[in-house]
Amino acid sequence: MAKKIYEHEIDDNFEIYVLIKSADIRLAKNGKKFIAFTFQDRSGQIDGKYWDAKEEDIQQFQAGQVVAVTGKRELYQNNPQLRITKLRLAREGEPNRPELYMERAPLKSEEMVEEVSQILFEITSAPINRIVRHILKKYQREFFEYPAAKRHHHAIVGGLGFHTVSILRMAKTVIQHYPSVNKSLLYGGVILHDIGKTIELSGSMSTEYTLKGNLIGHIVLIDEEITKACLALNIDEDSEEVILLKHTVLAHHGKQEFGSPVTPHRLEAEIIHHLDNLDASINMIDTALLRTTPGTFSERIFGLENRTFYKPLFAQPTEEGQ
Repeated sequence: MAKKIYEHEIDDNFEIYVLIKSADIRLAKNGKKFIAFTFQDRSGQIDGKYWDAKEEDIQQFQAGQVVAVTGKRELYQNNPQLRITKLRLAREGEPNRPELYMERAPLKSEEMVEEVSQILFEITSAPINRIVRHILKKYQREFFEYPAAKRHHHAIVGGLGFHTVSILRMAKTVIQHYPSVNKSLLYGGVILHDIGKTIELSGSMSTEYTLKGNLIGHIVLIDEEITKACLALNIDEDSEEVILLKHTVLAHHGKQEFGSPVTPHRLEAEIIHHLDNLDASINMIDTALLRTTPGTFSERIFGLENRTFYKPLFAQPTEEGQ
């Protein structure tokens, strides 16, 4: 079986089939066009530049296409990249179906649906429960299929639902430890906090930001969806429960400079902010370390201030070995 991108060592030459996740046309210093690719298979994503691109190259090598690429895996400024020496579209009879190369969440969509459905029974506030159920029903397919981001964390098929389920699991522990937490607000806010990404992003294949995603953003979009749900369900949008639910969603990025229009002023909003950051950070670090050689540092992680993380030489103990 052919090796995947990150099964090859640094400086390995190879020819592999990969999916073009994105293909951005840029202008080099010499005035010639080049294509800045992000390639993907189920081991991860890697960038590569195709220099001196002709118009026919730009037309055929587009996001969503499977290509056979010959090149070398390299490091550039401690970030992985692919030096391209030859590129062509995958042919008939070759593994040319895009879904073969898409990373997927470790839980099946039906497993995530069931886990979220069980949490809904613990949202005892009637208005919050009805609003959450209404929005979930409206966007269920996208919610459990879309990635949580274009690139940085949980950027995989089903990543949005998996990210939400991960936070819900942590939220359960918080509730057990801190009885002052309002369960309806916390669970409702967790489920809704990123569901606006079903509008902000274009989908799981060749993910891009939509016009609304670029100009409005998922935080404001879900606030609008809560308002629409209140109108559809004849719920008073000015009731305290709805205002607090909106606040937990609007404040989940923690600071205005990070995209939240308000900072947290409720315990549940503060908790969601930290759990969201924690789950995203762990996912970014885990993803980077999966493709890092033991005894070395990872690539720079843009979402974590371009920090690198060390992968130790000693093995993680197994349950049998503990």
